Amino acid sequence: MKRVSLFGHGKTTKALTKLYPDAIFYDDKCTQTFIDDDGFEVRPASRFNPEESDIEIPSPGIPPCNELIKKAKNVISEYDCFANNAPLSVWISGTNGKTTTTQMTQYLLKDKGSQEGGNIGTPLAELDINAAMWILETSSFTIHYTNKAAPNIYILLPITPDHLSWHSNMDEYIKAKLKPVAKMREGEVAIIPEAYKDVVTAAHLITYKDENDLALRFGIDTNRVNFKGAFLMDALLAMSVDKILFDRVDYEKINSFVIDPHRQEELRDSKNRLWVNDTKATNLDATIVALKRYKDSHVHLILGGDDKGVDLNELFVFLQNCDVKIYNIGSNKEKLSNLAQEYGIEFELCKNLSDAIVRIDKNLKNDEVALLSPAAASLDEFKSYAHRGDQFKDAVKELK
Repeated sequence: MKRVSLFGHGKTTKALTKLYPDAIFYDDKCTQTFIDDDGFEVRPASRFNPEESDIEIPSPGIPPCNELIKKAKNVISEYDCFANNAPLSVWISGTNGKTTTTQMTQYLLKDKGSQEGGNIGTPLAELDINAAMWILETSSFTIHYTNKAAPNIYILLPITPDHLSWHSNMDEYIKAKLKPVAKMREGEVAIIPEAYKDVVTAAHLITYKDENDLALRFGIDTNRVNFKGAFLMDALLAMSVDKILFDRVDYEKINSFVIDPHRQEELRDSKNRLWVNDTKATNLDATIVALKRYKDSHVHLILGGDDKGVDLNELFVFLQNCDVKIYNIGSNKEKLSNLAQEYGIEFELCKNLSDAIVRIDKNLKNDEVALLSPAAASLDEFKSYAHRGDQFKDAVKELK
């Protein structure tokens, strides 16, 4: 029997105990060996001995620089555990829009017996291997550790800088995102941005320049799709999967899809002024996409948080051509303010999110937009991006 080590005592690895009932957990947060509520042994990471392990499966968020990964000799991913018995699988990756595209694809294909999972919240071990197909939101972290499994259809949204501290640099991040394409076989389909058209693969490769190009390739009339901005790309990719598998384009169904909160979520205050909760914009590209949506209005933009060491100059080059004033919050607010001065962008240095909302309230006119699109993660000051968004919405509701 294989000796299995699970790195990290989290949702993904806990689910894998269904496959490996004798597995042992190793966790950085554990200081003393204990038995968890399900009867599994959890050991401190320092106790891991590669000579006592045949397979190591990490929680996706554990980076390659972690000592557990460095010691391990037989690392595989959660996806690899199902390489031989998963149903038809659609993997969806990219920098922004993975979750919405996955949800839209599942919404369109649920009538065909699909199930959604992966990074979207449901571990693969909790999915039904007898389902007709799996729709999987797939992170670059998971792909990095995946060496056996490959999708039948791979959907790749545009790639922009993100998670560079985890992957060490942009080249490694792109390499991870393209890794599944190289493993795909003849008869399988990959839809990827045209920038990566030279990737070597046996699969049928479909590349796209933008939303219009993608719609043209699949015979989709964008005028009949209600979603705009970033959501249009998400919808078109989901519809493309439906077209590939079942040769159908269902405008009525895609238009009835309801987008989750926290992504370009619009709300009005007591004076009927527009506030937009885009707290899920945790990187530069997501914020740029949001700004493009409101390009015809003066925007009061709340920026800041944990930027994960990403070079922010690209954002400020873009801001130079926007009608915008920024309100800087979070752990990188001093950096943002220095860049605003350098690029000549009007700004205010705020104490926190609440302070920024108070300041915008004093300045916001009826034909302007107040936009929370931080271009940064939230864990410097909040429990999650959702916590940040909920605080934003609650504060807006209380404005008089």
